[in-house]
Amino acid sequence: MNTPRSLHTLLAAAAALLVCGCDVNPVTGSSELSFVSEQDEIRIGQAQYGPSQQSQGGVLTLYPELNAYVSRVGMSLARVSERPELPYEFVILDNSVPNAWALPGGKIAVNRGLLYELEDEAQLAAVLGHEIVHAAARHGAKQQEKGTLLNIGLAVIGVATAGTGMQDLAMQGAQLGGALVQTRYGRDAELESDRYGMQYMARAGYDLQGAVALQQRFVQLSGSQQPAGYGALFASHPPSQERVDANLRTAAKLGTTGRDGRAEFQRAMAALKRDRPAYAAHAKGMTAMSQNRYAEALKYSREAIRLQDREAQFHELAGAAQLRLDQPAEAIKSLNRAVALNQSYYRPYLTRGMLHLKRGNLDVAKQDLSVANRLLPTADATFGLGEIAQREGDVETALRYYDPVARSQSPLAPEARNRIARLNPGSGYQRQ
Repeated sequence: MNTPRSLHTLLAAAAALLVCGCDVNPVTGSSELSFVSEQDEIRIGQAQYGPSQQSQGGVLTLYPELNAYVSRVGMSLARVSERPELPYEFVILDNSVPNAWALPGGKIAVNRGLLYELEDEAQLAAVLGHEIVHAAARHGAKQQEKGTLLNIGLAVIGVATAGTGMQDLAMQGAQLGGALVQTRYGRDAELESDRYGMQYMARAGYDLQGAVALQQRFVQLSGSQQPAGYGALFASHPPSQERVDANLRTAAKLGTTGRDGRAEFQRAMAALKRDRPAYAAHAKGMTAMSQNRYAEALKYSREAIRLQDREAQFHELAGAAQLRLDQPAEAIKSLNRAVALNQSYYRPYLTRGMLHLKRGNLDVAKQDLSVANRLLPTADATFGLGEIAQREGDVETALRYYDPVARSQSPLAPEARNRIARLNPGSGYQRQ
């Protein structure tokens, strides 16, 4: 077989990476491939932490003392990990889905919805310790490294299929496969995170039965009668009797008994538990909104606001429903209140900006959409900014905004391509 010289060169480069990329896992001590440096881990985590928070409800700002408490618990575990020097951060997300996650470099989040399912500080420590291991043992970085290996494979595919007309198709298929493989951590990583997380718990003085009870609870909930919303948690952290049994063995081996911190946890959670009916009403309103039952969504938002009027998401839901019900003045008032209560979350800015754009208030719309895009870039805000520039006669700026939308998978992509074709006939896009 005649192999193209470029393919030989690329395979040689891949082999060099495989030879030079060996390292020792800082938690397990085992040898493994490593292409992502610690500096890159930290950079990746810092770059993705904000957008990840924004896309999942934003930080829960209503209970600063609870946020501080969760951070204290997390830091007590991080300090006794194998990588205490990482720039750890812990936040609570304003999200009703029970879940928690970690990014490379020690950036960790736990959802409001998961806190409701915990009974004491030891169980919280089990959750956070598990996520700390994902960071300390480089599980997230390994996912990035899989992407590196995948990119090598994609490049080889690109060379091997050059001139066949199949190059783009092959690369798209490989990218899709890689994305599907990396949707959750594997069995070994989950067991590893349970085991070493319990070691952190023991070092920090926690009752290890908290980790056992937590997994027992998740196994119980993973049956056919599991509450709505647990799919995301169980997809990324699949429970099993195997994990329960492994935790029991780890607890027996470590032979330590510590504190469960039940009283401290219950005190820290008191305000959030008090407001649980308000969040439940909001969740019903969000469901109604997703099913185009806007009057019902507005009703639930008002019930949530009656119970707790300082939660920005409740006012945001009211504004979104009022917008759909053709009540623009009321919608702006609700969205103004949402922004005033939480100026660090993108969605009220986006909704308010689109409303102002619809009403022709271009300066205000531009300001809101720019803030929304700074917090979390979206196709909607980017397209809106392009439309504003187009209305103002700034074709160059309009094209700059339309271009990334045209190349995205957004439903707005066809219209963005159409507008580019009208504004710049030489762009290669065809008018429709």
